[in-house]
Amino acid sequence: MAYIDREGCLLHYELIGDAGLPVLVFSNSLGSNLTMWEPQIEALISHFRLLRYDTRGHGKSSITPGPYTIEQLGRDVLYLLDVLEIEQANFCGLSMGGLIGQWLAIHAASRLHKLVLANTAAKIGAEEVWNARIATVLRESLTPIIPGTLERWFTAGFRVAQPGVVASIEAMLQSADPQGYAANCAAIRDADFRTALHAIHTPTLVIVGARDPSTTPEDGRFLAKHIGDSQYVELPAAHLSNVEAANGFNAALLGFLSH
Repeated sequence: MAYIDREGCLLHYELIGDAGLPVLVFSNSLGSNLTMWEPQIEALISHFRLLRYDTRGHGKSSITPGPYTIEQLGRDVLYLLDVLEIEQANFCGLSMGGLIGQWLAIHAASRLHKLVLANTAAKIGAEEVWNARIATVLRESLTPIIPGTLERWFTAGFRVAQPGVVASIEAMLQSADPQGYAANCAAIRDADFRTALHAIHTPTLVIVGARDPSTTPEDGRFLAKHIGDSQYVELPAAHLSNVEAANGFNAALLGFLSH
């Protein structure tokens, strides 16, 4: 396990692959950790040096006092790149990770080569929904919200066909820290890039799940429409398209990032 210390926050990361290859950073969704990207490793390791990390408040990274902001989480990424002496990287973020990617493309474009925004939106959810979820999690832990989360993350057909995969994701959610989860909920609640997308000039691939109820195809089309240099791919999946439609997801990444 590797860590960097950013002002008392230990950020857990994994950097693997040939040092001569371009770097691809993966940024996880709310409630998950860097292991959510396992379906991408084998397909991409011969093409990229892969940098996965646990977002602040998740996995093995520190749970610092909240609430967090997307700017704070974006600056964590920049610090990680600085310490690892990575001048420029490709960035792939899913859901919350996609909000971080949007912030980076707006405020630190020189650090990005290409950007992949997966199952995300310029604004995710309503303030009252996030406030209710924060209250529930702080009062009762994540247990009450996990069934609904899994229903949003995977289609019914996938949940039936791949119970082992779903069980592993459920275990990951069960292991999430309520304080860290709530602090990140606040970051998502307060993020709104709808009027700033025009400032993104980084070549961008928008990936959506055709049956994603959380960040819908309409949300993805909005991103693609307002980001000048963008491409749009729709996969047969719900919210965690990198898991449910891993082959299509990997093919889309390789096709976009390799040209």
